[in-house]
Amino acid sequence: MIDKLEFFIALANQKHFGRAAEECGITQPTLSAAIRQLEDQLGVMLVSRGSRFQGLTPEGQRVLEWARRIVGDTRTMREEMRAARKGLAGHIRIAAIPTALAMVPKITAPFQERHPDVTFSITSRNSLQVLSLLENLEIDAGITYLENEPLGRVTSVPLYAERYHLITAAGSPLAERASVTWKEVGHLRLCLLTADMQNRRIINRHLAEAGAVVQPTLESNSMIVLFAHVQTGRWASIMPKNIADSFGFPADIHKIPITEPDAEHLVGLVATHREPFTPLVSALLHEARLLAEADKNR
Repeated sequence: MIDKLEFFIALANQKHFGRAAEECGITQPTLSAAIRQLEDQLGVMLVSRGSRFQGLTPEGQRVLEWARRIVGDTRTMREEMRAARKGLAGHIRIAAIPTALAMVPKITAPFQERHPDVTFSITSRNSLQVLSLLENLEIDAGITYLENEPLGRVTSVPLYAERYHLITAAGSPLAERASVTWKEVGHLRLCLLTADMQNRRIINRHLAEAGAVVQPTLESNSMIVLFAHVQTGRWASIMPKNIADSFGFPADIHKIPITEPDAEHLVGLVATHREPFTPLVSALLHEARLLAEADKNR
């Protein structure tokens, strides 16, 4: 039953029998047979079928909620028993918003020093994708904004507050200012994150509240691309101070606080709320709390 529920979750995530079978490491006929057996055992149709996957039935949506809960609990049990036998080991999957990627080593480095048998994979995703991946059991934790948009049923640990700076080259407009306003920034040639990013929605809101029209001439989902274009001197950008600091700009790139308002937005670690947490996630939350407490005491 557990295997069938895992196959069903994969199908719901991939929305394609072939890709779901590949994810599970089985053939498509084997996956299709397992889903039909699950339907027979439960006495309901779970999948709307035609020549291809057409979605879940209402009963399938409800079973998906149970499947995520049951499979999540089963994974937790297995991991807890493995930790009891061998100590903390395994793999942690984390998805982080682009503006938080530079701070991830502040968690992973001390964690790995304490638990050398734990490995990590880190991916860059927007805030909505982080929450979706958590819900679908495709990641163990995320780093995202804790305010502004609904998080759902998660456990969160606040890590730091984003504060926004104009990043611009020496000799460009406003480059010699000690601070600038959101309205002034709105008149510059800007390169910004794409509209699907919550950081961009935050920036759009502050610019709109200042009466500025948001018209970037370059967009990207990569902070590195934005940094590279700022360094050409043809573009300016709006970035959180912490990530700008982490890249160590040369002296001819200026970081200028943006005021009126002096905005800040909270970023933190999130994990699907469950009791008990897996040993790995529990240890990761503990590491995040240690980091937050250390930053608070500085």
